[in-house]
Amino acid sequence: MAATGDRVPTVFIENRRIVGYDPNDPISVSYGAPIGDWPTGKDHPELLKVHPSHGHDQTIVNGVSRIGYMTGGKRALWKDEEMADVFTGQAVSFLQSHKGTPFFLYFATHDPHVPRVPHPRFVGTTRLGPRGDAIVEADWSVGQILSTLDRLGLTRNTLVIFTSDNGPVVDDGYKDDAVAKLGSHKPGGPYRGGKYSNFEAGTRIPFVVRWPGRVKPGASDALVSQVDLLASFAALTGQKLARGDGRDSRDILPALLGRSTSGRTELVEEAGALSLRDGPWKYIEPNTKPKINTDTNIELGNDRVPQLYNLTTDPGETKNLAEDQPSRVQAMAGRLDAIRKADDR
Repeated sequence: MAATGDRVPTVFIENRRIVGYDPNDPISVSYGAPIGDWPTGKDHPELLKVHPSHGHDQTIVNGVSRIGYMTGGKRALWKDEEMADVFTGQAVSFLQSHKGTPFFLYFATHDPHVPRVPHPRFVGTTRLGPRGDAIVEADWSVGQILSTLDRLGLTRNTLVIFTSDNGPVVDDGYKDDAVAKLGSHKPGGPYRGGKYSNFEAGTRIPFVVRWPGRVKPGASDALVSQVDLLASFAALTGQKLARGDGRDSRDILPALLGRSTSGRTELVEEAGALSLRDGPWKYIEPNTKPKINTDTNIELGNDRVPQLYNLTTDPGETKNLAEDQPSRVQAMAGRLDAIRKADDR
């Protein structure tokens, strides 16, 4: 994808080239002023099959208005309903063609990112509307990958990691009944906030590891980051990172494989402001940014005063302990500042 599904240009990229591109129909894109004469969701809502709830009201492609303006490339435009099939088909094809050699596959599903326009065969498979149906479609995609590994006899020799890019968000720009049909379910579980938030539901994400014969089933409390995959995969394959590469990446392979219950001792989180994890402790630096994302109704975890939480005893970050532990606040604020200054060099 050239961008995200809710942005232009709505085309696929393969080997750095636009799939199906016609040089006689050049693509122009703008995230500022309107270009071309393609209709927008703001001016022509009657052309939409999915309506925006906030933003996302610019150029219409496939009945969905997007972020940004676009014109040209009509032969290359994707159809949202086919996206899961296209990506999954490419992934399965890759596995089949590389079954005899070591491989690395990064498979990024579009689902359940907005706009949620699942294939017709998944529409109505849940009672949660397009969001629920898109989650089922994502589950199908993952199932196709795993079943292909089974069929090719690669399951026992393949490390599979399933993870996410951020915490949950229900209404992220389109009216698809996601909020109305959510009911009492809390996508962030016991954690506070969501996508865009400094609280744990913003940056604490699903992370599932499967490697039959090497990783035993169970849960781990080890603190790890996706940044650590670079150094950990290098260690796994006997490689060395080039000097200056992956400065923030740590080898947490023992934790990844379940041989150790400890990973990192500290981790910097970022969601508009910076936070520092130190064991069970979490410090959020004070700032003057908004406390609520009014578009998504998500608590952002911003405050003018320092925040300190013990995530072992208070995973929901309900009790700010900063006033009770000023020395710990001072130490963690100093450590965060030192990390920031080191990265500036």
